Amino acid sequence: MKPEACCLLTLMLLSGCDQPETAADGFAGLGQQASDFAQVTRGHTLVFPRDHGPHTGFRIEWWYITANLQDAQGRAWGAQWTLFRSALSNGPETSSWDSPNLWLGHAALTGPGGHQSTETAARGGVGQAGVEAQPFRAWINGWSLQGQDGIEQLQMSARGSDFAYRLNLHSTGPLVLHGDQGYSEKSGQGQASYYYSQPFYQVSGEVERDGQRVAVTGNAWLDREWSSQPLAAGQSGWDWFSLHLDSGAKVMLFRVRETQGTPYHAGTWINAAGQAQTLQGEQIQLQPLAWTIQDNGKKLPTRWRVQVPLHGLDVQVDAVQPKAWMHTRFPYWEGPVRISGSEGGRGYLEMTGW
Repeated sequence: MKPEACCLLTLMLLSGCDQPETAADGFAGLGQQASDFAQVTRGHTLVFPRDHGPHTGFRIEWWYITANLQDAQGRAWGAQWTLFRSALSNGPETSSWDSPNLWLGHAALTGPGGHQSTETAARGGVGQAGVEAQPFRAWINGWSLQGQDGIEQLQMSARGSDFAYRLNLHSTGPLVLHGDQGYSEKSGQGQASYYYSQPFYQVSGEVERDGQRVAVTGNAWLDREWSSQPLAAGQSGWDWFSLHLDSGAKVMLFRVRETQGTPYHAGTWINAAGQAQTLQGEQIQLQPLAWTIQDNGKKLPTRWRVQVPLHGLDVQVDAVQPKAWMHTRFPYWEGPVRISGSEGGRGYLEMTGW
């Protein structure tokens, strides 16, 4: 198959040939049945560095970094780097065009000039995209996430038509396993993913917008998840927060919205030393406070009240740029946020399925 035909096929497959999803499919079809693929089970032990690499028995996985940055003038910036692997069938990777794996990359830069995003797609098996666990390397069509010592140190780069970034990440804390030792439930019906994070990266490097380069520093958060059916059929999408608090604590919180009924809440409280505590249900309160109409007419909550009473957290979370819609094949909102209230800080918010 010619490369250009492969890219077209990739986009068609990833988009479902542009047919609208039914509500029962959930966001991007993640509520569909996937019985032909490996299933997430409680009690499975994650092993590193092996699990930094791909898991070809599972239907979907991602490598996801969000970076909260600041320049010498004190202006806030945000950078996102994401690589998705989606399998058409349960089988090993091949070294040819008949690879079962499709790859999709998303990159975004948010800053004083607004929010910019781009995406790129590739087929597995021919070197256009992939991930290697040791030494760690993830890439797609010229974008890269390269490790020097596992994922303890990373170089991250991506480029769109009008923006780019080159960032160096260095971890200062341990990996964090979410849920039950990495088994992260997403519904009361058994849907789950394997999920871990590295939320302790310090960052330096530069961002580029319209040909102008700006030196930045800050912190970043890596999320790794893989699953075959992370949502239930009646779940439409999620609202996800990763928060760096001024106290040194980190907080991951999400709610998965139901087409009918109460959203499913879960999260992790991570103290400054990296010790993690699972949060569930009523231990988490997420309340939208203000809404912003995006360029495409969609209305999304870009100011939230976030509470974790167990740890005395009661904060307001505000989008740095309220219009941070990702104009990608599966569109969603993603951008940096500011935190004020019982604690200060910064972080990222993602909203899908709206």
